[in-house]
Amino acid sequence: MEAWEMADRKSFWAWCLESEEPTDADRAALAAKLSAEYGTQITAKPVPSVDDADLRAPRIPIPDSVADWCSTSTYDRARYAYGAHFTERVRAFNLDFPNPPDVVAHPRNETEVEATLDWCDANGYIAVPYGGGSSVVWGLAPPQDRGPTVIISLDQLDQVLEIDDVSRAARIQAGVFGPHLEDQLRPSGHTLRHFPQSFRFSTLGGWIATRSGGHYATNHTHIDEFVESARMITPSGWWESRRLPGSGAGPSPDRMVIGSEGIYGIITEAWMRIQKRPTFRATAGITFPSWEAGYEAVRHLVQAKLWPANLRILDPAEASRAAGMDGQNALVIVSFESAELTQRHNIAQAAEIARNCGGHLPDDEIHIDDGTGTPTGRGGAVGAWRNAFIGVGNGVETSLGLINDTFETAITWDQWPEFDAVVREKVGAVLAEVFGKHHSLSCRFTHVYTDGPAPYYTWSGMGTQGGELEQWQSVKDAANEALVSAGGTSTHHHAVGRMHRPNAYDRQRPELFAEAIRAAKKRLDPNGILNPGVLIDP
Repeated sequence: MEAWEMADRKSFWAWCLESEEPTDADRAALAAKLSAEYGTQITAKPVPSVDDADLRAPRIPIPDSVADWCSTSTYDRARYAYGAHFTERVRAFNLDFPNPPDVVAHPRNETEVEATLDWCDANGYIAVPYGGGSSVVWGLAPPQDRGPTVIISLDQLDQVLEIDDVSRAARIQAGVFGPHLEDQLRPSGHTLRHFPQSFRFSTLGGWIATRSGGHYATNHTHIDEFVESARMITPSGWWESRRLPGSGAGPSPDRMVIGSEGIYGIITEAWMRIQKRPTFRATAGITFPSWEAGYEAVRHLVQAKLWPANLRILDPAEASRAAGMDGQNALVIVSFESAELTQRHNIAQAAEIARNCGGHLPDDEIHIDDGTGTPTGRGGAVGAWRNAFIGVGNGVETSLGLINDTFETAITWDQWPEFDAVVREKVGAVLAEVFGKHHSLSCRFTHVYTDGPAPYYTWSGMGTQGGELEQWQSVKDAANEALVSAGGTSTHHHAVGRMHRPNAYDRQRPELFAEAIRAAKKRLDPNGILNPGVLIDP
């Protein structure tokens, strides 16, 4: 058995391991509940088996030079056919694989990565770099007309190679998954401290390629701030930046790698800024009588530059759904952490600012840990929200007609109130048109900056079983149009992929910038084999 053929494999259709997939009984129970709640008959199809997938035969002969690390198994080709978006999981659940990859490569070192890419380039095969497959923007599945495709999975390059304790940096292979990365840093007392919601099923290379936004809401949030230098193999050769704390020597070579979404090359490793594991913490959940009062408090808090690790607001609907509140009040969560210093002073200052803005915060709801390990964010509404945030579902609702999704953006504070009103109006109208009264729309801030918030909208609707994809598309089109036309970004941290092109990202970025990207791709990937259709036209 090869290393990638583990007994407890990741599900080919759900956001979990195979051992954690819902059972037919789980799905039948939910179908009955939804049928009663929405007054419609819902039938639960059985959980699919990958052995029943009828995949097109591989179109690529595998030469001996790469055969040791290449697979054409049905599981591999189905597992790597899609990312993790709702629409992709629905298709995989229904065994709908019109364009499965022909080969999945699992190179075990940089030499084998290079050999795999050279093989693809010499034969004109499409090559798609693959980390954990957590993309929710159709970033991994090339269109059917692009020809034979090889997925190049980095899952075997998963080691922390070197730790510089003096500079607090580590050289890390790109294929390491979040939990395994932290496990390797923990013995030396370090952490990368980058926790996207996809942490369990995403990799360092994927975070860099998609400009991942971690869990922490202010100061160091995006993966950009953690990258000290990056190493990438392109069809034209190796690209590696000098390891430096900062440089004013022209445009940054690392910034071309970060967010490149696999169109230039394959990231194999990076030097990352790490930190000591925090031991001092302080957390508070502050209620506000309105959404408006709450987000004004958040603005004052972030502009005070206290730099809390967590600073987010849940609107009343989101606070009710995810934190068990009454649906009338907004919830602001603020927390601080440090490896060296008590956070008593910081939380006291944040509490004073929040109270001056109309927030309700009893003294006994400020939780402080001065290094003893006392839990600070586990109880009450804050703890309920934490559990909901971390506990991503296992897909039990897939193909039952229930549609859940999100879209996220960023906007400056001066535009924010009108922007929020426009987005709610336009998207809400389409939700009502598509789902009638059976829909919801809520918002929280995932990140906040001194000049603006990053709002994250969550929506759901009880659709028509079998028509989920078309109904989802109607809402997504409205969301894309609302975000861009109202002045926001098409995506704050989920990347562009194929989902946000061409009717969102293409409208946002300057055309001359797109031409510069095309020129860079032509130089680095002359035959255009790497992940075509992402960021720019092939």
